[in-house]
Amino acid sequence: MLSFQKLVVACAACLALFSLADLARAAGDERPNIIFILADDLGYGDLSCFGQQNFTTPRLDEMAAQGLVFTNHYAGSTVCAPSRACLLTGQHTGHVYQRFNGQVSFRQDPQDLTVATVLKKAGYRTAMIGKSGLSCRSDNGSLANEKGFDHFFGYNSHGAAHRYYPQALWRDGERVKFPENHGKEGEQYSGDLFLADTLRFLDESAQGPPFFLHLSLQQPHADLCVPDKWKEPFIGKFDEQPFPGDHYRAEKYPKSTFAGMVTYLDHTVGQVLDKLRELGIAEHTLVIFSSDNGAMNEGGWNRDYFQSSGPLRGGKRDMYEGGIRVPTIAWWPGRVAAGTETDHVSAFWDFTPTACELAGVDAPQNIDGISYVPTLLARGEQPQHDYLYWEFYEQGGKQAVRMGKWKGIRLNVGADRDGPLEVYDLEADLGETNNVAEQHPEIAAKLAALMAEAHVDSPAISFPKPRQRNQ
Repeated sequence: MLSFQKLVVACAACLALFSLADLARAAGDERPNIIFILADDLGYGDLSCFGQQNFTTPRLDEMAAQGLVFTNHYAGSTVCAPSRACLLTGQHTGHVYQRFNGQVSFRQDPQDLTVATVLKKAGYRTAMIGKSGLSCRSDNGSLANEKGFDHFFGYNSHGAAHRYYPQALWRDGERVKFPENHGKEGEQYSGDLFLADTLRFLDESAQGPPFFLHLSLQQPHADLCVPDKWKEPFIGKFDEQPFPGDHYRAEKYPKSTFAGMVTYLDHTVGQVLDKLRELGIAEHTLVIFSSDNGAMNEGGWNRDYFQSSGPLRGGKRDMYEGGIRVPTIAWWPGRVAAGTETDHVSAFWDFTPTACELAGVDAPQNIDGISYVPTLLARGEQPQHDYLYWEFYEQGGKQAVRMGKWKGIRLNVGADRDGPLEVYDLEADLGETNNVAEQHPEIAAKLAALMAEAHVDSPAISFPKPRQRNQ
């Protein structure tokens, strides 16, 4: 029979084989860690697993081969600030407060409730690293912490996030300076800083309660900028037109740099997945990768160079599919079936209820999202949206709605709130080349009614009131 002392030693040895997270799961906490990785201005066709042929993205291709590819997933908007607001609140742009790029920030709780706040209250450790989606510009370095993130390291200004060599970043309310950086050039590349902070957070969080990490990366948003070792392999492969610079930095090799930025992004995602495996928590972690809107035309870059929108029409700032449909992949070894694909129609505002369902808590009230957990786990019946809705306040104002296979777009909303719609059958015409509004007036009327239903005036911004028309 073992002595008491030997029994204690034996038990301690057994316990040493398990991390605190393992013990928590053994005690019944099966809630997964959740990571949402967001690229900036990455087009639907910018990954090789989504058709890109000018360069490859092997780690994201691997993620897709080991996970679930969403072919019908939509960003919250066609530009960054409102898109990110939709992701974090579960509301579409007809309801969310932050609906435009500009001087607007999330309000203090209980207004503009974030998924981070909900998960934090449920016992999750929460972090956002990179470009904040809580404001387009803010001097409040603690805003992310006040809105539910235990840890924040990154940019509070989207304008500052155009630069990859920041002179300063925010870390949990404190301004961290990088005197060797000068915005467009410097010593410490922001992507390297964010990856190091991410790996540190994962190391610190592997043992303990589940965590939620929102990794919000800048690539491939202009500036066109990446360390030389990432663009040098592509120099000489493309017909280059040097960019002399303007608001954005000058770049002699725009195409090589863009390819290098996307492959850098790919490398970063791979490092995160590798760290999860190293820590032994990959099977307990859902990772979702997506982009905040469609492909850009700025900073010396044109989305047509590499067919960044793939088969879709338009790009950033458009309501056509190229502006809002985004490449999306879900990865969760052992839980999400490898090598699968779904055409489930979903959007950024679905992430909040999805995360809440996985965390075993109620989603906030008054949201527009529907959990896609049944699609992720191939279990149960997946509820469907009656429609998806977007509104946009630049270029005269735009609205869009998707109802089943039908897509409605209204331009120049600022001039006429009840103006005519373009109507497209996405099943027959994915490239939105044939406006069938005249052939289907009843569909156009239904889509117009949904636009009116979905829009609620905001104290921050809104469209003009509908015109009074003669009866």
